[in-house]
Amino acid sequence: MYEQASHTLLNEILSELKTSTLDQQLRHFYTRLGANFYAIHSLFKLLYGERDDFKQQMHSLVETLAQRYIERKLELRQSDLARERDYNWFLSQKWVGMVLYCDRFAGNLQGLIANLPYLQELGINLLHVMPMLDCPQDHSDGGYAVRDFYNIDSRFGSMDDLEALASTLKQRDVLLVLDIVVNHTSDEHEWAQRARRGEKPYQDYYFVFDDREIPDIYEQTMSEIFPVTAPGNFTWDADMGKWVMTVFNTYQWDLNYHNPAVLIEMIDIILFWANKGADILRLDAVAFLWKKMGSVCQNEREAHLLLQLMKDCCQVTAPGVLFIAEAIVAPSEIAKYFGEDAINAKECEIAYNATLMALLWDAVATKNAALLNQGIKSLPAKLERATWLNYVRCHDDIGLGFDDNDIRLVGYEPAPHRRFILDYFTGRFPGSLARGLPFGENPKTGDARISGSLASLVGLESAMERGDEAAIDAAIKTIVLLHCVILSFGGIPLLYYGDAIGTLNSLEYLAEPSKAADNRWMNRSHFNWVRAEKRHQIGTVEQRIFSPLKKMIALRKEISAFADFDNRQLLSVDVPNLLVFSRTDPQNSRNRVLVIGNFSDAAQTLPVEALRAHGFLLMDAMRDLCTGERFTVENDVFTLPALSCHWLTD
Repeated sequence: MYEQASHTLLNEILSELKTSTLDQQLRHFYTRLGANFYAIHSLFKLLYGERDDFKQQMHSLVETLAQRYIERKLELRQSDLARERDYNWFLSQKWVGMVLYCDRFAGNLQGLIANLPYLQELGINLLHVMPMLDCPQDHSDGGYAVRDFYNIDSRFGSMDDLEALASTLKQRDVLLVLDIVVNHTSDEHEWAQRARRGEKPYQDYYFVFDDREIPDIYEQTMSEIFPVTAPGNFTWDADMGKWVMTVFNTYQWDLNYHNPAVLIEMIDIILFWANKGADILRLDAVAFLWKKMGSVCQNEREAHLLLQLMKDCCQVTAPGVLFIAEAIVAPSEIAKYFGEDAINAKECEIAYNATLMALLWDAVATKNAALLNQGIKSLPAKLERATWLNYVRCHDDIGLGFDDNDIRLVGYEPAPHRRFILDYFTGRFPGSLARGLPFGENPKTGDARISGSLASLVGLESAMERGDEAAIDAAIKTIVLLHCVILSFGGIPLLYYGDAIGTLNSLEYLAEPSKAADNRWMNRSHFNWVRAEKRHQIGTVEQRIFSPLKKMIALRKEISAFADFDNRQLLSVDVPNLLVFSRTDPQNSRNRVLVIGNFSDAAQTLPVEALRAHGFLLMDAMRDLCTGERFTVENDVFTLPALSCHWLTD
């Protein structure tokens, strides 16, 4: 009965489309709509089926999908078809990403285009350009407080410049990743301005209340994201004379997805940027999409339904475009943003592996891999046609989001251990050379996160100031080790701009009043092109980081065992300082790569017998792919140099 009703509605909508001006070259659109309509209709009904305007909203949604399909360029439609045929294309080991700020890396979009050779020299072929949409200059949240979803901020250039970047990247076989801020808008957005003027339809785009009765109910269960700089989750707007939900900052108004018009607007925005040439869209703050009184308003089931709807709609109009879930949530929740299907990613094909990132930093601080190994065992399984983004640093802070039970299993107590990690990376722990700062300290709980650049957090800044060559060498080895892991772990490795030349903390943000209270800007420095030139000078810090990363990236692309087809096996070797796992070629199980990382600042020995138990028999014949040399076995043990990582094969 329900399927029949869905089919009837589809025929009704198609009949209207075919008699309108939209009926142009829609053959593939109709086919995909037919294949996905039952799922779209079912999800839409689950969310909005009780509304009187349900059918009208469904018509509006399909018209939006059709209109954006008509606008989609021929070359993008051809790319869609190719990716539908080769649907595992993004699981290949050939993809290596970098995330950067356009203005801080190269001034503007034209400068970014001019400097693409630097990225390609390193081997980057997936480029995430941080948000560039129109935002208020002093209240932009780094580009995440959007004033106009359809316009580039003039500081970066024009829409023509953006399309030129997309075209140039396609010619170079480089994927373009752009951000869509799906959870909120700037309070200067047209929708917010019209809400302020008293227009009820636009007040319904947000959560607005006349008094504190309902906000106070929400506050009983909601957490505070920025308890110091933006306490609470509601802000009084004097112009509107109402309270408005502002989970992140007072100038960022949360969108109300209980209103289907909001969802349709956002799907239109998603498809607009897909049509501008984005290969992958990063959906920001997806865990917060659905607000429900009495809950923490994160990871709600309806948030997943919304993402499934967005994905299904994109499958109709721009099926070659992938989604990244920006969901920095508990390990048990992360994999849910792939979706519930056993194989296909029904929400987002890619998600940030924030847990691995936090575990890697734990290993750096403790100089052992005990929690890293335990945490990897507890990582949730991904779907077959989904993958992780593995990263060491990004534009944001470092949260210590590993599982309390895993911490206890390796002999630590959660609260003191997290305090140790925080103290270590903020230089408070005796002997630490790290130069980070605590971020978002909660005076009620004592919890905090960590800001700082990769190089400064591993001690390079302190070591260079002291002229300590041994400490400089250890910091460089740590940077290479961390990248060696993410390049071989399984998924898409994502480098942060500046890390390949050892960029240190920057304090320039302190001179800008709009940034001075947010120390995450110390890790968002302007790229130093003078230092970048030193990557070609033998013996410089820049060369000693850039060259091994460049070599590992090139090697990764040649090693089919590094493709992401659930072909990683964590090996138990009873040496707590070591991370050991194998990667198996999905096309030939006899081709395996053994990855060994030593997080200790001293050499470690590994009994060969521990590896033979996992099927690696001819240990004395193994070759290190990174150096090309045979790995030495003496007295039936490997000796692993301090702070080193090896890719071994027989």
